Amino acid sequence: MERNNVTVTTDFILLGLWPEFSHLVILLCLTLLVYFMAVLGNAVLILLIWLDTQLHSPMYFLLSHLSLLDLALISTSVPKMVTDFFSGERTISQIGCGTQIFFSLTLGIAECLLLTLMSYDTYVAICNPLRYSVIMSHSTCKRMVTGSWAGGAITSLVHTAYAMHFPICHPREIPHFLCEVMALLKLTCEDISAYVKSVVVSSFLVVLIPLSLILASYTLIFLAVLRMNSPEGRNKALATCSSNLGVVSLYFGPAILVYMRPGSSKTPRLNQSLFMFNAVLTPMLNPLIYSLRNKDILEALKSIVTSRCPLGKLKRHLGCYT
Repeated sequence: MERNNVTVTTDFILLGLWPEFSHLVILLCLTLLVYFMAVLGNAVLILLIWLDTQLHSPMYFLLSHLSLLDLALISTSVPKMVTDFFSGERTISQIGCGTQIFFSLTLGIAECLLLTLMSYDTYVAICNPLRYSVIMSHSTCKRMVTGSWAGGAITSLVHTAYAMHFPICHPREIPHFLCEVMALLKLTCEDISAYVKSVVVSSFLVVLIPLSLILASYTLIFLAVLRMNSPEGRNKALATCSSNLGVVSLYFGPAILVYMRPGSSKTPRLNQSLFMFNAVLTPMLNPLIYSLRNKDILEALKSIVTSRCPLGKLKRHLGCYT
């Protein structure tokens, strides 16, 4: 008498990026190009800040960690998405799904917190320059970065553990190119209204409150800039603020639409577009925005390009000559 073996799978299937799109190969190749540009741009920015002693300031220290977060964020989704498409294997284990949710949330929340701290750094530099070196000491900057990572990790761990405990009663197909909380919730048959409310509350804490603090900081900054007597100082301050606000809008806009829009879990196509913009395009645009509007970074890059020894002021210690 034979016994039938029944295999119960706990793997999920990622349906991918806009599966109904007719030219998906072209779109994936463009996404891969954006990924390489983001990796190159952020890696170069981190390298410049690390090597050039003129960039060893609190602002650039925080900026280097923002680039590090961008590198990690885009690497949580694009390699898996592109590999799945070209290999035809679109499954992801339950542990892998939870891991992807955890890291994407951790990095996204950490970036929101770090951008808030970067706005505070700009506020102190412009509105209280005489005490800047005291307020923004190296130890303070390290605590800021550590706090951003810790805040993101703790909040993400709570959401990931809670979202993954729901039983799945629908086909284990996630209409997304990565494991994401709102897409995963569509597969459960339990009442998730209480959890959705908790998502809105936590989004208010990690998105709206930081955004309000950022806008308040830049309001005070603009008022201080208008009182400046030096046109050169005013233009430099405005260039820095415009770059920072541009990056802030790229991060916070899609996050608000995904996690604070009523019924956001019911619009997977729009959510995919917003995640594509936030987690793929923004990490590529970030180094461009900061580099093209920042004379210090452009000068550091120029010195590396025109020097035989790409270590700036460190070249004399290595016996290199231009």
